[in-house]
Amino acid sequence: MITKGIRGAITVENNSAEDLKEAALELLNEMMSRNAITKEQISHVIFTTTNDLNAEFPAKFARLELGWEQVAMMCFHELDVPNSLTMCLRVLIVINCQKDFIPQFVYLKGASNLR
Repeated sequence: MITKGIRGAITVENNSAEDLKEAALELLNEMMSRNAITKEQISHVIFTTTNDLNAEFPAKFARLELGWEQVAMMCFHELDVPNSLTMCLRVLIVINCQKDFIPQFVYLKGASNLR
């Protein structure tokens, strides 16, 4: 068994806890679904937000709503590059998997421009 990362991103409508929760859960559920993985496979998760998103920690919603109490998670701010995408939540889910697993990256809403 090896580890591989699954990347994802989504834009958030407003800097509010409710909008951040909605976006985080939409993105995480889509990443889990497209990659057919379970929380037991997750090694750790890294969340980043652009500097304009600070209403709440995205990891909180994974812990409370998805039951990821035993998953190591960290939240950071993304590098503030001039003219880059704003109001963006990015996620890296690192999973334990078979060598032949091919991750499907997920980019939703305005973050689809990143791909």
